Amino acid sequence: MSESSAEAVAAVASASGGGWRRATGVAGVAIGVLATGAAAGVAIERMTVGRGMRRKARLALDSAGPYGALRGTPGKAYADDGTELYYEADDVDPAPTPERRRRLFGRRAPAPVTVVFSHGYCLNQDSWHFQRAALRGVVRTVHWDQRSHGRSARGAAQVERDEPVTIEQLGQDLKAVIDAAAPEGPLVLVGHSMGGMTVMALADRYPELIRERVVGVVLVGTSSGRLGEVNFGLPVAGVNAVRRVLPGVLKALGQRAELVERGRRATADLFAGVIKRYSFASRDVDPAVARFAERMIEGTPIDVVAEYYPAFNDHDKTEALAHFAGLPVLVLAGVDDLVTPSEHSEAIAGLLPDAELVLVPDAGHLVMLEHPEVVTDRLADLLVRAGAVPAGATVGRYGSSSTAQPG
Repeated sequence: MSESSAEAVAAVASASGGGWRRATGVAGVAIGVLATGAAAGVAIERMTVGRGMRRKARLALDSAGPYGALRGTPGKAYADDGTELYYEADDVDPAPTPERRRRLFGRRAPAPVTVVFSHGYCLNQDSWHFQRAALRGVVRTVHWDQRSHGRSARGAAQVERDEPVTIEQLGQDLKAVIDAAAPEGPLVLVGHSMGGMTVMALADRYPELIRERVVGVVLVGTSSGRLGEVNFGLPVAGVNAVRRVLPGVLKALGQRAELVERGRRATADLFAGVIKRYSFASRDVDPAVARFAERMIEGTPIDVVAEYYPAFNDHDKTEALAHFAGLPVLVLAGVDDLVTPSEHSEAIAGLLPDAELVLVPDAGHLVMLEHPEVVTDRLADLLVRAGAVPAGATVGRYGSSSTAQPG
């Protein structure tokens, strides 16, 4: 742990006055880091506004921000271990406004493709809010919550048999969702971070599905392997030290979930600072968007964080990328991503020479929330390249965080 983060932890522990407050204060700082994929502490600016005022500000942002409010037709799929997986489908509007259709895809109607979105670690399907708003009613989309995230049930294999979560299992979960929500027709697969790894695992396990039905792939801020080498923007010595103790710390925190969650709430201000540091790079990111991301990550229980973490060090799906050869592929990442650095996206694109590589300046890990207009625009172009929609597509204001979103 870095010196600055050690001081932050010590300050929280000292201020808490001992007992469970000290323990939960330290745990709260730790989980704020871990939940965003970081493996060590960061220097956090001490906030000078009173606690009550900060609470009122968060409530105001919660009520002002419409993010995550879009809902579709609900459905359930069942994983091979019986885990209930929640998804929502947004079907094509039989008569969308001509302006919306032209703005996105030109004058002709799109082909009957289904775009399946897979979210990242400690997030949920609402992390695709802007892209969902832009495509809503014009192209059929499916959004699902990965096991133990969002509205999906806790992983049965993890709860009942104490089995570890694996990226391979997530690929099989995605197959179950596809079978339930889009059993026929062409598919475009979109994945962010862990969701991109899920798409790779699907290709590794079900290459015939990729060959027969997939017409395009979008990989956002993700990695095909070597995540154990990521330093999260921290000194090498600090990262190595944390890696030695992190598995044991996570396991212990997961076993004291109720205590840790109380500490997490008690240290909400520190938690928000860490989330912003590891989610966004822009100084002027919309505070309501930052709060939206915070709420999603806050909603991931510590024992789920603990269950998933080991799977990332084991993840290696480099060979599975070969199944995407010949398909229209978009590889996109934020230049300043500290969780899955853009070099990992460059490595993926290097193995898929026909892929479009887009590196977004002044963008962090949650690039689809930070610069939604860029991500949505490139996604629309991918749909054109995949033959799902006609050429001449533009997105305009749809997918922008600076304007009202379509309902």
